[in-house]
Parts: sequence; C-alpha cells; structure tokens
Amino acid sequence: MIEFKPIRLEDKPVIERYTMPSDICNCDLAFANMFCWQFMYHSAWAEIGGFLVIRFHIGGSEKIGYMQPVGEGDFAPIIPVLREDAHAHGQRLRIIGLTDRGRDMIRRAHIGQFAFDSDRAMEDYIYNADDLRNLPGRRYQPKRNHINRFTAEYPDYRYETLTPERFDECMQLERQWRSEREGHASELCAEQRAMQRAFASFEALGLVGGCIYAGGKLAAFTYGSAVNDRTFDTHVEKADTRYDGAFTIINQLFAQHLPERFTLINREEDLGIEGLRRAKLSYHPAMTLRKFTAIHLHPDEIAVKALWQEAFGDGDDFVDPFLVRYYSRRRMLAAERGGTLASMLHLLPFASELGRTTYVFGVATAAAFRGRGLATELLRRAETLCRERGDDALVLIPDGEGLREFYARLGYEGDLPVEFSAPDGFDFGTGESLRDRAMILPLRRERAVSERVLHLTWNETAAQATEPAATATA
Repeated sequence: MIEFKPIRLEDKPVIERYTMPSDICNCDLAFANMFCWQFMYHSAWAEIGGFLVIRFHIGGSEKIGYMQPVGEGDFAPIIPVLREDAHAHGQRLRIIGLTDRGRDMIRRAHIGQFAFDSDRAMEDYIYNADDLRNLPGRRYQPKRNHINRFTAEYPDYRYETLTPERFDECMQLERQWRSEREGHASELCAEQRAMQRAFASFEALGLVGGCIYAGGKLAAFTYGSAVNDRTFDTHVEKADTRYDGAFTIINQLFAQHLPERFTLINREEDLGIEGLRRAKLSYHPAMTLRKFTAIHLHPDEIAVKALWQEAFGDGDDFVDPFLVRYYSRRRMLAAERGGTLASMLHLLPFASELGRTTYVFGVATAAAFRGRGLATELLRRAETLCRERGDDALVLIPDGEGLREFYARLGYEGDLPVEFSAPDGFDFGTGESLRDRAMILPLRRERAVSERVLHLTWNETAAQATEPAATATA
C-alpha cells in the first residue's frame, strides 16, 4: 500500500514542484483548491516513480479516486501500483481528471482494461487572459456595454486588492448571495467552508483577490491562485446582484491586475447549472477542458464490452459510458458456455405511461453460440422475473432484420415512437431517433397499450434496488 500524506500547508513547495511546470490546466491541481476542500475530499499526496499522485474521496463519498499523475514522461508504468493501492482499500482503480494525452497513455499501455468517460458538467472553462482583460471585438460588446452602465450608475466605484481586513465583509456578502440561491444547498455550504479555510491561510496559500466598492459598500469580490506557471484559476467570484454589472466589472478588473505571465485563466466548471453555463459561455472560452475518468474493468465488464462490440459494432465512445454509468452485473441476465459469455441482456428500470417499466437493452449472442435459443431463454427469464417483482411492462427496440417477428412470437406488440429521459442525456436508443420504435410486452393485461409516444424516464430509485444477477452456465 502506498503511504499517502494528508495535504498540509508545508507541503505546498513539494507539490508545486510538480504542478507549476506542468501543462495541465485542471483547476483541481491548484494547491489552494486541494487544501481548502480537504475537509470534503480528504485529499492526500505521494511521490511515486517520479510522479506526484493525489488520492481523494470522490464527491466526499467512500469511493476513492486518483488524479492524473503529474510529472515528466509516461505515467502508465505506475498504474499497477495505483491499482494495488485501490485494491488494498477494497476498491477498483478510478483515475480522475485525465487529459486526452493521459487517457491515451493508459489506453495504449493497458489495452482493454479500462473504460473511459467524461462529464460535460465538470469541464473547466479556460480563457485567454487578454480576452478577459481587454474584452476585444464585437463579440465582447455586450460585456463592455454592461461595464459602461455600471460605471455610469456608480461613478464613485473603486477596485481594491483583497486583504485580510476585508474578509469579514466578503463573508457577509457570501452569506447574502447564498441566501438568494435555491437548490444546491449542500454545495454552497461546502463552498462557504472552503472560503473560511482560504481566508484563514490566504497568504500562505498564494491566494490573490480583488474587490469592487460602489457607494462605499462592497459590491463584488473574487480570489484565486495559480494552477501552473501560466494558468491562473479563479476559485471564487461573488457579487451583490443589486449592483447590475458587478460580476462583469470584477471579472475584467481582476484579470487586469493579474501578472502578465498568466496567459490563461481557468474559471472552473458549470456543474451542469444551466444559468452558470450560459454565463461562462458568454465570455467565449478558448476551450473547455474535457476531463476523463478511467475505471479499471472487472472481468464481467470486459466480457460484456467484447460481446457488445462483436454484436453491435459500437465504439468505445458509446460502450464505455454505458459501462461506467448504467451497467450493473445485478441488472444483467447472462448465459455462459464453457466459461465464456455467450448471450446477455440488460434490464434497465424506467418509469413510463405504462407504469413501472423495464427496458430490455443490449440483447446479444456471440456468433459462435447463435441458433441455440439462448436469447429466447434469457427473454423468457426476464419476463418471469419482471412479473414476479410487479413490473407493469417490458419494452424493447428491435433494430435488425426479422427482429420484430422474433419478438412478436414472445408476446411483444406495437410499434411506438420512444423518447428517453436520463440525467446525463445518454442515448438508450439506436442512435437515430426515427428508428427508435418500441415493442411492448404488457405484464398487466387489464391495461391496454394506447399511447402514441412512449416516454421512458430513468428510474433512479429502482436502479438503486437491483435484483440479484442471474447467469446460466454450461
């Protein structure tokens, strides 16, 4: 097991010896972020084979993750060491925040052993610093107009460096700002705690910030720190919304007061909050930093992926997100022959106009085992299982020659357009909405199938209460 050390203030020089020369712009690698959020993520560090490795608890849960190792060269050779450390904690290896290059290192060195996924809500917004300093050209005209209105309305406004005597005012403004926000309460309370840690060690963490005053009152404040030698990360930005334009002017003036060596500014993620996404996009990022998660696959997942790709020809970009987000061994029915996964289907819980609905997904049989009735056997078992647990209907989408006739013989009926709703927008259909036409096996015959369009909404409650896995071996 690797000896990881909790992140302390005195560790800053050692950690930044790796992060400052790095070209990785990920906001999670800013030392101040690691330290200030340690109460939630329990971040710890170790040096392994010439690389800095950060281990943390994902979302504050019991699941542990490892940030992409930071250092020179190829980190793939230390992956087995990280895997052993994860296994010592009774977990699989999860590597978080991978760049494209980092993902490719793992993919090349550990072929078929990992699934990769990314979350749009967790992508960092990276801006050219000069764009935020100068707001040039027509596309920034609305921002310049906003600032002009602010300066016209508050001609006595002033910009001040954020210093300790202003911390109490900032916390008061933060409390006011938070009280006006509905939802995301836990995230906002955690942010307040992170701010308190930041203010308690502001100078030691290398934090810098700025404030806007209007009419003698604090209208906005912000602060951040370096991610690497050329990228600055804005950790916090708050404004009193009664001062129209306060967010816009603090953004520009703070960027103007940063050292010129910072050519990029990271304004972190939007967390999937639509209003925040619009605001960040309105500043025209130079890029959004896609951050991949790599998950070391169990043997059953490797077998599912191989059979899926043989049967359907889907690429990693589709199969990996399914495995990471929705696959569960306990929601799969499988037939094994000679220790090989010969046939499978997945029973996914949805709600629909039909009531409690199970979507039969990914029905596949390996070429070497076709013609033996394995899929029919699994479909019959699926029907029995779903009847016993009180489901209202089974639904599937035939996508292939002769499949409608095949499923009709098993009692499936109808030809309904389908619309899926899932938290992450995952496409459970064929990839072409016009071909997403469902057949239904009603499990309660007293309810007629009369819908014109079937709306399937992912049922998270049912997903967390899965049935035992069932495998037939021979």
